[in-house]
Amino acid sequence: MIKINSLLPKIFKRGLKETMLNNNTGTDIGEILGGTKSSESSETLKQCSEIFKTYMDDTQYSKINKIQNSEVLIKIANAISICKPDSIFINTGSKEDKQFVRDLAIKNGEESPLLINDHTIHFDLEKEQGRIIDRTYYITDPGDHVNTLANQMDRGKATQEIKENLSGIMGNMTMVIGFYIRGPIGAFGSNPALEITSSAYVAHSADILYRNIFSVFNKEVTRANHFFTNIHSQGLNRPEDLPNARVFMDRGHQTTYSFNCTYAGNTLLLKKGNHRFAVDKAVYGNRGKELSEHMFITGIKGPGNRVTWCAGAAPSGCGKTTTAMTGDLFVGDDLAQMWLESNGDIQSINPECGIFGILENVNSEGDPLLIDVLRHPGSEVIFSNVLIDDKKTPYWDGSLEKQPEKGFNFHGEWENGMTDNNGIEIPISHPNARCTVASTALKNYSEDAENEKGVTTKIFTYSGRDSDTMPPVWAAKNPFHGVSIGACIVSKATATEVGATGVKRAPFANAPFIPGALSDYITAQFEFFGNKLIPENKKPVLAGLNYFLTHKARGGTSEELLGEKKDVKVWLSWLERYAHNEVKYIKTPVGNIPAYNDLKDLFKTIINKEYPLELYNKQFSLYLDNITARIEMQITAYTKEQGDFEKLFDILKEQKQGLLKLKKEFGSIVTPDQL
Repeated sequence: MIKINSLLPKIFKRGLKETMLNNNTGTDIGEILGGTKSSESSETLKQCSEIFKTYMDDTQYSKINKIQNSEVLIKIANAISICKPDSIFINTGSKEDKQFVRDLAIKNGEESPLLINDHTIHFDLEKEQGRIIDRTYYITDPGDHVNTLANQMDRGKATQEIKENLSGIMGNMTMVIGFYIRGPIGAFGSNPALEITSSAYVAHSADILYRNIFSVFNKEVTRANHFFTNIHSQGLNRPEDLPNARVFMDRGHQTTYSFNCTYAGNTLLLKKGNHRFAVDKAVYGNRGKELSEHMFITGIKGPGNRVTWCAGAAPSGCGKTTTAMTGDLFVGDDLAQMWLESNGDIQSINPECGIFGILENVNSEGDPLLIDVLRHPGSEVIFSNVLIDDKKTPYWDGSLEKQPEKGFNFHGEWENGMTDNNGIEIPISHPNARCTVASTALKNYSEDAENEKGVTTKIFTYSGRDSDTMPPVWAAKNPFHGVSIGACIVSKATATEVGATGVKRAPFANAPFIPGALSDYITAQFEFFGNKLIPENKKPVLAGLNYFLTHKARGGTSEELLGEKKDVKVWLSWLERYAHNEVKYIKTPVGNIPAYNDLKDLFKTIINKEYPLELYNKQFSLYLDNITARIEMQITAYTKEQGDFEKLFDILKEQKQGLLKLKKEFGSIVTPDQL
């Protein structure tokens, strides 16, 4: 008989929404379509048990009997009743279970072996090479407040779409059920989660990117007082089904539903789907003391071999993995959970234990540690949407390696110079081609990544693809001004989102993953970084990074970058010393910029490179009209948003006035020496 954990509070049944979002929760769609209602009664558990016996063999049934929480069992039972798989596999995270999932991915044709042992290739559909933002929805109830930058669908219509598409979708398929945690076991910011999928590729990816905690799942759900649920099926995986692909997020019941898609950003819902729920938890459940961010976490060594931990936000495709790998000690490259300790320290953990990294322009010059993993045996790697030659070796754009003349890629059979139906040349790999690899494979991996106490984080950076406005690095004069840097990120659209083009606002590089009102999220940022628990000597350094500045933006004609990828290590090293009051800086209305002599010394000692004064002046001169126009754009945009942005407006207006004063004195371009 399946046991009940009677210690769980009743509010657990309804998820976080009753306690956090101040809205009534609509009926759980899983309960409506699956038929098993939320209850701890013996009759309900008997109903779950009968469903498990019907679909599971004795081995899998013996595994599920080790899960004691009634709500977890009900979620699983309803997913089974809706999807009706041919068979079920419970992935306990054992060596044997993980191997079963790997073998199933190859057996199903979702992955194929490559030349190097334990390296495989996966291809998504040609028209699904990124997040399907136009078909991603929050499920809403009357009175819900949803971020204006997101799509929403009312519960009734969403229920109907889920019913029409998920019902019976796993016929002739194996449902794989994994029990994971987003973060180190026992950490304050870690969230347990179920991943239920018919895709062995998705299950395989989850085993690399997340911690399978089947043996302690009961304990962690009790500790966290909640769990996330993710239900996915690729269906028949046909191009004609993509218009009907959907990703639904039910905030009230912390459940995501995804169907008719395979790209990991749409299907590995532990990642960005659950990140959205974690944002809700931080903004509405623990405001001012917790954050859930789209940030890397890396340790930077300073004088005396000290380590200063840095977290940084950047939209997908804007160099976050490269920046993370630039650090001396790697914890994470994409997501961060952080909280405030009673002593004023900010602690950070990575929800993931691997990287799902973009491959374009990954090469031995800028990413030597990652290249070492990708080109040598000893680590498990899943490549996606790259080119495979006849020797089963993967290739991608920007690798700086000799490329083959033909092979097979995301488009199909490929030859150099091929064009599509519109006459556009087909690249050797998709711009959003990826690699999936465990963090432990990296030579700069830090064991602190599994520390349940997290790492004490001092520096927070914000960046995007900004070709013509801001300098490579600048530090906010105080945390409030730092929050405004995050609120004003602007970035060129990347291949991570299907159909996205042009330049757009990307607040905190987190906007696609903020479920509630943007004003609530920004208020939470101000309250966190401005919390009175943080003493003066522990105030964090918030800064901007921009390594996409071009020659053309500074008087030249080339669109080439004004600098190199490896320069990032210098910008981070300067911030490390700035955080310890060991470098000089120049005050500007938008923040403090480095003095030339400090950068000159750092370039030589950190990356053994000369740094001429001419380049410094190009990179750090303020082009006042550009910056002022950017501020005006942000004020206009936020004025259209609902909610209170007065603190942000006050900061931006203060900066604008300072810039106009400089223009009156020096003209439109101000050099560092004039400041």
